[in-house]
Amino acid sequence: MPLPKLPSKPATILATQDYPTAGAARPAPKTPAAKKVAAPIIEAAIAEVAKPVRNAATKIKQVAALMVAKPVPAVAAPAPVAAAPAAVAAPAAKAKPAAKGKVTPIKPVKQAEQPHPAKHKAVEVQLKSSASRAADQRGISKLFVLDTNVLMHDPSSLFRFEEHDVYLPMMTLEELDNHKKGMTEVARNARQVSRTLDALISNTDDDAIEHGILLSKLGNKDAKGRLFFQTRLQSADLPAGLPVGKADNQILAVVRSLESEQEGRPVVLVSKDINMRIKARALGLPAEDYFNDHVLEDTDLLYSGIVQLPDDFWNKHGKDMESWQESKNGYSSTFYRVTGPFIPSLLVNQFIYLEPKNGETPFYGQVKQINGKTAVLQTLRDFSHTKNNVWGVTARNREQNFALNLLMNPECDFVTLLGQAGTGKTLLALAAGLAQVLETKLYNEIIVTRVTVPVGEDIGFLPGTEEEKMSPWMGAFDDNLEVLNKSDSDGGEWGRAATQDLIRSRIKIKSLNFMRGRTFVNKFLIIDEAQNLTPKQVKTLVTRAGPGTKILCLGNIAQIDTPYLTEGSSGLTYVVDRFKGWTHSGHVTLARGERSRLADHASEVL
Repeated sequence: MPLPKLPSKPATILATQDYPTAGAARPAPKTPAAKKVAAPIIEAAIAEVAKPVRNAATKIKQVAALMVAKPVPAVAAPAPVAAAPAAVAAPAAKAKPAAKGKVTPIKPVKQAEQPHPAKHKAVEVQLKSSASRAADQRGISKLFVLDTNVLMHDPSSLFRFEEHDVYLPMMTLEELDNHKKGMTEVARNARQVSRTLDALISNTDDDAIEHGILLSKLGNKDAKGRLFFQTRLQSADLPAGLPVGKADNQILAVVRSLESEQEGRPVVLVSKDINMRIKARALGLPAEDYFNDHVLEDTDLLYSGIVQLPDDFWNKHGKDMESWQESKNGYSSTFYRVTGPFIPSLLVNQFIYLEPKNGETPFYGQVKQINGKTAVLQTLRDFSHTKNNVWGVTARNREQNFALNLLMNPECDFVTLLGQAGTGKTLLALAAGLAQVLETKLYNEIIVTRVTVPVGEDIGFLPGTEEEKMSPWMGAFDDNLEVLNKSDSDGGEWGRAATQDLIRSRIKIKSLNFMRGRTFVNKFLIIDEAQNLTPKQVKTLVTRAGPGTKILCLGNIAQIDTPYLTEGSSGLTYVVDRFKGWTHSGHVTLARGERSRLADHASEVL
């Protein structure tokens, strides 16, 4: 039974003069006789009701005096009363008169005992500076001074500051000009920012540049602030030890000069450079990270694709339940239509499970439809059984069974698998791809790609064709192919060699650098190490899908090697959050490692 919702603040003891007075009573009949009869009765009733109130007020004063004289430690606070929330939530309810001379003390509610939706870290993440938080409380607009790396990280960052103004120092434009040459992602972003700035200042006179250009000029309705450029030399006194010619120090000098010019208005430096922010804070200047590209402030809140049903789920949702069986893709499954209060918290294609502790049969299902408080649940195929093996691979735990149900479902076009090293992401994806390419022939071939970001020092240029250059990066797939080929022991050495050649002919290894403009039709596309992709790169890859193509994104957001990319701003986190609840996509977070006892222990202690 779920606990009742507790109030967010503990009840406070009111003084006698703060108690609400009773409203006007219903007017009595206007006849003199009625007045004479009603007056003594009303006075006696008022006196009787006021007596316990006076006693209560006296008792409360005594308790308050004792609390002021001798504070009670927090540990000795009494436990919350279940009736207190109802009294706070419905003050208009008709209360029973208290017993004569007795007062029911109002017991404070412990903050830690409030119900919480999930077990995770505190959501309150101090991303903003103190000056920025103070400006938010006062409701005044801020002036953000952008560092160059913010523009090169997100070319559309100019329009992400809502009603606040944006200021670009001249040194920021100089650094943009230095980075615009080349074919790298940073160079492309720098050129994009230059084109955006050119479009903003076109058809404007010098006065408009001096007083600020509307950021909504190009159609960005969310950007309600103005864009300011540094139009004159602004000098500020910095510590003597700082080199004057360094770009970072010149931007810091601009921030200090703006603070002295615009007193009363908060000026905040926004930079992706950690050392730049540390230097600014050391000089007493407000600085913060650019966190508008963060999908989630707390990655513990990331959608896991799995939810455990409460123990009383069937008692509350099984009253008018309907059930039927359907056969799809050669497998017969049972469907349930249930209605109840837990349904609105679910999402389409989310996996649900209920494992009773009394030894009853566990229930594993998937949400197929949601309409208000009514949902259609479908039972799963048990891939942990040998008869349902996928290319010789069976599920070893609950999450792997959920993942194989997504991978083997032809109606699911986009699958994301998250998990630490050794949870079986690559093995499951490759086994499902081989089974659907070579056995059921649902897809033509398997295309494998990944981000070529080295963990350590780069070994330099690699010889050969595109596939030969990518082969060192695909060692994980070679290891898994070797495991999958060993399962076929009927054909002998010659049979395994022939099977390996056939498999190699159906697997193509492609580089991300040449994906622009391509269209994949009836392909099984596996994107490995997707946590190293930016949201823009993920969009480029997912939009390559043609008719009959299935895309898999595998990764571990705890192992990001791309600079300036965090768990909250990773492309993998981005697609997991944006695709949740879509009818033709699914996500599973694999929790248990199945590689070896050594790997499991290393992931825990190292």
